[in-house]
Amino acid sequence: MPAVRDRLAPEFYEPARLPPELAAHAGTPRTLGPGSPAKVGILDLGFERRGDRTELVERYQKAPLEIMRPLHVDPSLPGMAVTYVMATGGGVAQADRYRQDLRCGPGTEALFTTQAATKVYRMEQDYATQLVRLSADEGAYVEYLPDPLIPFAGARFHQSAVVTVHEDATVVYGETVTAGRLARGERHAYTVLGGDLEFRRPDGTLLAADTLRLRPGGRGGVDGPGVFAGHDHVASLFVVSGRCPAAGIADALHASLAGHEVLHGASVLPGECGAWVRVLAHEEPAVTAAVRAAWDAVRRLLTGHPAPDLRKP
Repeated sequence: MPAVRDRLAPEFYEPARLPPELAAHAGTPRTLGPGSPAKVGILDLGFERRGDRTELVERYQKAPLEIMRPLHVDPSLPGMAVTYVMATGGGVAQADRYRQDLRCGPGTEALFTTQAATKVYRMEQDYATQLVRLSADEGAYVEYLPDPLIPFAGARFHQSAVVTVHEDATVVYGETVTAGRLARGERHAYTVLGGDLEFRRPDGTLLAADTLRLRPGGRGGVDGPGVFAGHDHVASLFVVSGRCPAAGIADALHASLAGHEVLHGASVLPGECGAWVRVLAHEEPAVTAAVRAAWDAVRRLLTGHPAPDLRKP
């Protein structure tokens, strides 16, 4: 675990590279700038298997990011540590820099989620970023399933996630993005949203990558084929695992969404390291139900147990 002084250095929480769409908005805010108190949120957590339970053994947190004490509340997998991530500021503001490091040791079982949706507020100078570094060691079973990202009008945000998965580990990684604060008529009123997701082996070998670039005012827009396609919610669920052939995982994902009022497509990941599914929906309840159905199908396939009820505290 890095020293406290190292975590507070800009090279720790600033992205190594930014897409030009976001970098173009770099500036010096008239409000608190990057690195100021309450503008750098850090979670650095380490989990290990202790007996028949997964326990939090290393913890560093800096507001506005914090966690509740990990809970063991899954009746089917009572040893699994369930961790709720919270942002005490209520949302992501301009010049915020967040970083999450989530290390899951050999044989651990861990589920990470958020207490609520992530709101990204209007930004007039600069932008906001989040780095996610998730690792699963040999024999680990890890799920990362945050609530949706909701961009307000004028939001500028980028997330860089690197998920490191041992050959004998499993990671289920989900993300959902909405078109904005729809009840207020803010549909694709954000300035730019970006995301870079990578799955790698411990030696650095790249398994798969997914790139998101949403710029409503840019060339091609965000509402045509291959993007939102007229829908208001887009979700993805990635499964990297050797517990089952990749084709079997893809088939389970596809079958789980039969009868749901969503558009979806499932396929294997490169090198048959796993499978993934992408979902488009018009209504929030539809995308939430679809993601849960896909997650539940994967849980049953890979562990023999159903997905738990993630009622938020």
